[in-house]
Amino acid sequence: MDGGQKLQWRVEGMDCAACVAKVTKAVERLPGISGVSVNLMAERLTATLAAGTASAEAVERQVAALGYTVSPLSGAAEAGGHHRHGPTCSHDHAGHDHDHAGHGHDHAGHGHDHADHSHDHADHGHDHAGHDHAADARGRAAPAAHGHDHDDPADAARPWYVTGKARLVWLLGGLVVGAYALSLALPHRFTYPLFLAATLVALIPFGRRAFALARAGSPFSIETLMVTAALGAVIIGAAEEAAIVVLLFALGEMLESVAAGRARDGIRALAALIPRVAQRMRPDGTTEQVPAEALSIGDEVLVRPGDRVPCDGVIIGGRSALDESPVTGESIPVTRGPGDPVVAGSINADGAIRLRVTRAASDNTIARIIRMVEEATASRAKTQRFIERFASWWTPGAMVVSLLVILVPPFAFGWDWWTSLYRGLAVLLIACPCALVISVPAAMASGLSAGARRGLLIKGGAALEAIGSATSVAFDKTGTLTEGRPRVTDVLPAPARSAEAVLALAAAVEQGSAHPLARAILAEAEARSISIPAATDQAAIPGRAATGRVDGQRVSIGSPRHAREEGADPALLDAEIERLESEGRTVAVVVVDGIAAGLVALRDEPRGDAAAGVAAISALGVRPVMLTGDNPRTAAAIAATLGLEAKAGLLPADKLREIATLREAGAVIMVGDGINDAPALAAATVGVAMGGGTDVALETADAAVLRDRVGGVADLVALSRATMANVRQNVGLAVGLKGVVLVTTLVGITGLWPAILADTGATVLVTLNALRLLRWRGAAMPQ
Repeated sequence: MDGGQKLQWRVEGMDCAACVAKVTKAVERLPGISGVSVNLMAERLTATLAAGTASAEAVERQVAALGYTVSPLSGAAEAGGHHRHGPTCSHDHAGHDHDHAGHGHDHAGHGHDHADHSHDHADHGHDHAGHDHAADARGRAAPAAHGHDHDDPADAARPWYVTGKARLVWLLGGLVVGAYALSLALPHRFTYPLFLAATLVALIPFGRRAFALARAGSPFSIETLMVTAALGAVIIGAAEEAAIVVLLFALGEMLESVAAGRARDGIRALAALIPRVAQRMRPDGTTEQVPAEALSIGDEVLVRPGDRVPCDGVIIGGRSALDESPVTGESIPVTRGPGDPVVAGSINADGAIRLRVTRAASDNTIARIIRMVEEATASRAKTQRFIERFASWWTPGAMVVSLLVILVPPFAFGWDWWTSLYRGLAVLLIACPCALVISVPAAMASGLSAGARRGLLIKGGAALEAIGSATSVAFDKTGTLTEGRPRVTDVLPAPARSAEAVLALAAAVEQGSAHPLARAILAEAEARSISIPAATDQAAIPGRAATGRVDGQRVSIGSPRHAREEGADPALLDAEIERLESEGRTVAVVVVDGIAAGLVALRDEPRGDAAAGVAAISALGVRPVMLTGDNPRTAAAIAATLGLEAKAGLLPADKLREIATLREAGAVIMVGDGINDAPALAAATVGVAMGGGTDVALETADAAVLRDRVGGVADLVALSRATMANVRQNVGLAVGLKGVVLVTTLVGITGLWPAILADTGATVLVTLNALRLLRWRGAAMPQ
């Protein structure tokens, strides 16, 4: 809303998708409120307030009236709802000019060498809190057709068996069991009041909530249905069954709360990876112990052997092996030394190291992962949206059916009114779609959490659902299938030229480039102690070449194809070009004043798990394809080694066309480094970035593989399929159980308490089934 103010609140006490629906519906009814989004996992409410017609106090009163604890989050969002950026951040990742050196490659498809070239994370500073990643701007996670009791915030730190919900269950259980025990020895007229008391004890809080929900716009909540059915049972003299109904309802609420807490614990466990304190260096070389959240960008920190790294930073002293498995899922410790980046939550295995902090505590890798997973749980899958639309019609329809069961059979089938009323009340209890609605978000939340634990970050249920349906996976080559650390293998001069002179000219025009191939040429010149001359008028021809003037000569370095297009026919070097390319090397031609001066051959080795990762993808029935700007011979050599199809010689626009062609056959996953592949990532059904936790890897694509392993893509597909299988099981269980009980109720086999058991029991079963995903360990991949 133009001119509106976007605010956020923390809402404590929500424990299921129905809670989200209740809060959403209630806040949307307020005048001047738009853009309402409620995030269950983050316990966060976001809304845009029109100036002069809405107030934050009105929102807080409305939410508090439902029984939740609400508190404003200061500085969480800004007017207009646009997210903020740091001074050098741009969302136009496609516009980053990393393409300038041609070498016959589509340099827009090449990745940065994350090990050797660390982004200054402090310069990007995305404000996630102000950026709503939810797929639906309205943020609904469930229809407002039903509801559940919610947790008391004070219960968060207590064991489940002493919470308010548990105490209600113990009280009701004691009354019901005591009444049944006494019924064995006492007449019915003495025990009936005990069943009646148990019913009334539960109906007081449930009735109060049903009334509040009806006033807030949710008249068809489960509380309303349950209270109506229980009161009806008491009226017709079935207090024993009414007591069992309210006991089972309370028990189901308690178990659902426990399950929801366990699901949220998966995210809380990530926050626990950050140590509470850090050893900050003083100017005199001594250390002081400070809270980890007090660290600022530029501070120096000592991390001793066995300590967890308290911040994102860069090593400025010492060398050690770091166990990054808590963050990326990579089980093998990696050696880091001066200049290497480290991420918060890693474990320092052996040597003491000193770090310079590059990110504030609120924006380190762990914090960003937590925010992304929380936001992902608010994004709904297509299946979930369909279920919610279906459920919104289910409850009113079922209430009509209940009324018909009460009114029609006495005339049509000769039932007595007591029987028709009793069975109609049972149908009323079956009417709640709680188990059906929670079946999808419970599985999605568990799948997203399980993925995050293994370094697989997925931005929402829609992406998680789409990944498993992919028919093909398109890979960029450099930095994705390969290490992204090419090295110069050969420098072959033309007659009358020396190798050193050719390399010096190539390095001159590559100065200032951050591209891996350019860095490899500069590194080789440094290793040979070659003096690099100055270059002027440096320019890039995206995907083709880099150019400049050196000592008055026009120099370019690019692919053999580009050299021929410029009129510099390297015919004398053709045999060497063919040989080098057939060996999997990338060949660049150095051209001086329109004449081929020599060749520079480079090779970027495939990742250690690339072949196994590609094989795992093929084993899942998904077609792997490599898209590269490299020449066909080099691409074919690497593709043969890895066991996949190759599309070579592609410029950025060509990659987009290839993606479009693949999409004609089905959903496509595009895997890139997350830095230069933004157009192709956006064009695919699902874009997956491999970037070791860098800003762009977390921001650009729909998913990110933090382990920097090709096998992570197979894990994503396997996780998606496991999650969707869990969803299908949950939906079948919820609908099937209710259908069976509906039929048995109508024919008189089952009564009230099996009806409520069909609802609360199914809700608990689908939630527990969803929690099985938290034990998911990934596709069978070599470590």
